[in-house]
Amino acid sequence: MRRIALVWSLFLLAVPWSGRAQSLRDDPRVQQALHLLDLWLDAARDYGHIPGISAGVVVDQELIWSQGYGYQDRETRAVPSARTIYSICSISKLFTSIAVMQLRDQGKLRLDDSVSRHLPWFSIKQAFPDGPPITVEGLLTHASGLPREADWPYWTGPDFSFPTREQVIQQLGKQQTLYPAETYYQYSNLGLTLAGEIVQQVSGQPYADYVWQQILVPLGLSSTTPEIPADERGKRLATGYGALSRQGTRTTLPLFQARGIAPAAGFASTVEDLARFAAWQFRLLARGGTEVLAANTLREMHRVHWTDTDWRTTWGLGFSVWRNKDKTFVGHGGSCPGYRTQLSLQSDDKIATIFMANALGVSPQPFTMRMYEVIAPAVSEVKKAPGAGKQPDPTFAKYYGSYEQSFGGESAVIPWDDGLAIVGFPSDDPLQSLAKLKHVSGDTFRRVRDDGQLAEEIVFETNARGEVTRLKRNSNYSSKVR
Repeated sequence: MRRIALVWSLFLLAVPWSGRAQSLRDDPRVQQALHLLDLWLDAARDYGHIPGISAGVVVDQELIWSQGYGYQDRETRAVPSARTIYSICSISKLFTSIAVMQLRDQGKLRLDDSVSRHLPWFSIKQAFPDGPPITVEGLLTHASGLPREADWPYWTGPDFSFPTREQVIQQLGKQQTLYPAETYYQYSNLGLTLAGEIVQQVSGQPYADYVWQQILVPLGLSSTTPEIPADERGKRLATGYGALSRQGTRTTLPLFQARGIAPAAGFASTVEDLARFAAWQFRLLARGGTEVLAANTLREMHRVHWTDTDWRTTWGLGFSVWRNKDKTFVGHGGSCPGYRTQLSLQSDDKIATIFMANALGVSPQPFTMRMYEVIAPAVSEVKKAPGAGKQPDPTFAKYYGSYEQSFGGESAVIPWDDGLAIVGFPSDDPLQSLAKLKHVSGDTFRRVRDDGQLAEEIVFETNARGEVTRLKRNSNYSSKVR
């Protein structure tokens, strides 16, 4: 963990900062929350042996914070940032779904249209001939009854060879449906691939051209592409790595192209562009009208359209929709050879969190959820009481740092409110492992329980120069290592 002092970098979007955003990110409450995020993600990368991470927090129209950790390429040791390009894999499905809904709004298709109406070559075998037809809406909600994948071993290494669209079509007649349509949720890359084919057929343009002209360019997503930009290898494109082996190693994976599966899994993007994508959604929902998409159509996409028989799995039109601690979130995750990514949006609070890693074996959604849980209370407090944030006591700065734990991990002492807090790393939930400290006298503090009562003492020890060397807690010592 390399960041202990109250310092972090802010990578700004290419739009001017408003006064409100400036005051928001300058408020001590937000600064301290972002500092906690920074330390937590840095520790998570180190302890998880993740090659590289880029992360960001969006509040309404602004990317208020972003940071890179580790390496976007282990050989060159290039450090990732908000401009580093990652495969976003299944987040691609959001762009495909938006394209479908644009065409729906233009009257060129209906959600209850059968897939075969637009794709005459749709020849999959119907295992349930008496079932309802497979519809466009069924593709977007993953309730079509289609199998998860096209008939091609593209998730098989070491080459991860994806089929062309011609090969997808050719193999389709050899496949059959898993369930009657509109019966069960079954996530399907094949389904969203077919949705992309419908976009191409109905628009009369190649899929990539349509998405570029009608979505990416109008939204200013200049670093988002319907395929991985191979010419950025060694430049902005992060190198992908495999999951941790039992020996604690990760292999370098070859660059892949999703080819015919691109509408479901082929896109690449950055934290900056996903932040713009999130800001557009908050803006459209707030202002109404039409910008690339009608506001009511976006609301329709964010609304639950399918609930599985387990009563836990819910899906909008292209968007995953889920509940977390009484809040509704929309977004999508991505998992492709060498990359794990997540975009999560909470529309009521207008907060989006973004996590991108260049390695498999990483679960990105929990990261975005914890990021939201850390930053949302601080943003809410600033909105309720602007300018009421407490600056940390400067005399406590000497205590900031990382203290090694004898049983593994570390305890970070950080500024919190006008005092201190101690938080343990590694941690799946930084707020859960955070405890406030109340100053008693001199170098002595006491832990504050959740109910406000004071618990054990924490005493910081110093050397002859007044530098803090270790802390004592419950009669045991932890040496300051950073």
